[in-house]
Amino acid sequence: MIEVSNLCKRYGEVTAVEDVSFRAESGVVLGFLGPNGAGKTTTMRVLTCYLPPSGGSARVAGFDVVEQSMEVRRRIGYLPEQPPLYHDMTVLNYLRFVARIKGVAKGQLASRLDETMEKTGIAHHRHTVIGHLSKGYRQRVGMAQALVHNPEVLVLDEPTIGLDPKQIIEIRQLIKSLGGSHTVILSTHILPEVSMTCDRIVIINHGRVAGEGTPEGLVAQLKEGDSLRATVAGPRDQAMQVLRQVEGVLQVQAEPGTEGVYRVAVTPGREVRDELARQVVGAGLALRELRPLDMSLEDIFLRLTTEEVNAHHA
Repeated sequence: MIEVSNLCKRYGEVTAVEDVSFRAESGVVLGFLGPNGAGKTTTMRVLTCYLPPSGGSARVAGFDVVEQSMEVRRRIGYLPEQPPLYHDMTVLNYLRFVARIKGVAKGQLASRLDETMEKTGIAHHRHTVIGHLSKGYRQRVGMAQALVHNPEVLVLDEPTIGLDPKQIIEIRQLIKSLGGSHTVILSTHILPEVSMTCDRIVIINHGRVAGEGTPEGLVAQLKEGDSLRATVAGPRDQAMQVLRQVEGVLQVQAEPGTEGVYRVAVTPGREVRDELARQVVGAGLALRELRPLDMSLEDIFLRLTTEEVNAHHA
């Protein structure tokens, strides 16, 4: 359980986090989503007792991060953006070292190490020197050090940054599997990260909460219609006119900096692709691509930072 109430953090004249409030119930994977510089890492550092807040309060597993910071530290596992690894140690020796620091009882040490390595998929590398591992496996070792003392709460800061697509999928699956037995707060600026792994999302922008809800609920709430991307070879004016005349099309915009690429806003739930294709080909134009567009992080932020939405959240 994580409870954050009116949290503020200032560095002199600069306000990094302002009046941030959210909750994560036990066993939930909470996505903390925002662009670089939005205040995500600062919030993570307050929650993990690395930084004191300038105002407001935060409680982790029922304990206050300022008044009871040692109790909080015992109950969290933290994976910072750069995992705290010793590259000249083997995986097993490093995790044993971390487990002792974190107070794992001697009688439980061997079973905790085995279970953690199994869960994070590094058991077959237990005797490998960490510096010899790929970046993806080093990230798994980072996850293992956060998990080794079986904490109630896991705080993961940009856990897939710099990984290749296969490694990203594996780490996302691992994070998803940890929900239920741990409360997980996952900070990221990558929208698919939260939609694939998280039960709830908090969106932060310029140090403030801009939106909160389930991934589906948030997108549905912000989405006024469905969008398609159409790539059409031919004169722009003619292509836009042909696309606009199809029933169910609300708006057509040429994508800036591209040739023949159009964004087509469609009435929600309306299937217009077959008719769009017929009209484009019938007009003697070449249709090179027609596909649904997922709402991007940029789209969500555009919606969330309009005066109307900000006024609603104020």
